[in-house]
Amino acid sequence: MKAFTQVDGLVCPLDRANVDTDAIIPKQFLKSIKRSGFGPNLFDEWRYLDHGEPGMDNSQRPLNPDFVLNQPRYKGAQVLLARDNFGCGSSREHAPWALEDYGFRAVIAPSFADIFFNNCYKNGVLPIVLPEAAVDQLFAETAAADGYTLHIDLAAQTVTTPSGAVFGFDITGHRKHCMLNGLDEIGLTLQHADEIKAFEAKHKQAQPWLFG
Repeated sequence: MKAFTQVDGLVCPLDRANVDTDAIIPKQFLKSIKRSGFGPNLFDEWRYLDHGEPGMDNSQRPLNPDFVLNQPRYKGAQVLLARDNFGCGSSREHAPWALEDYGFRAVIAPSFADIFFNNCYKNGVLPIVLPEAAVDQLFAETAAADGYTLHIDLAAQTVTTPSGAVFGFDITGHRKHCMLNGLDEIGLTLQHADEIKAFEAKHKQAQPWLFG
């Protein structure tokens, strides 16, 4: 998992509440357990004018010019700004995979669906909860200025605007440690690899009949 320390990221505003995981990555694309390759189909039904299917050449598909991801001013965005209850619906882990594969490092919203919120931390995407008034301010400032960026500092737990306004956000100590060090659940387990090998060797010596 990619570590998250600080990001100076272009902001893309998705001004919709209750965005569910089937909108983030539609069900027909859930045909792989690899974490890569989902970015081209992020928000597929909103992003393209046709109906996407696995294996299609996305570069040849007609884009919806009204959708924010297709607007030139938001190309290369790393911070997604969203509304209430982002990531609701089914629990598919492919949703944060698609966001990360597209290039988003953080999502800012007033609230998130619980399972999606937890899945983000496991896949290197930082979900940041800010008060609704703060999110409203960020939407207004993003709309008013091309190239609007935010500085996100995970260690300090702050989001800083170009004008210098600072918003703090909460995160548990464990999640913060994992994000800063790029540790998913497998990475955390592998930190104890020597202890695991020692236990397995001792177990095999004590009960060899279990190992044939």
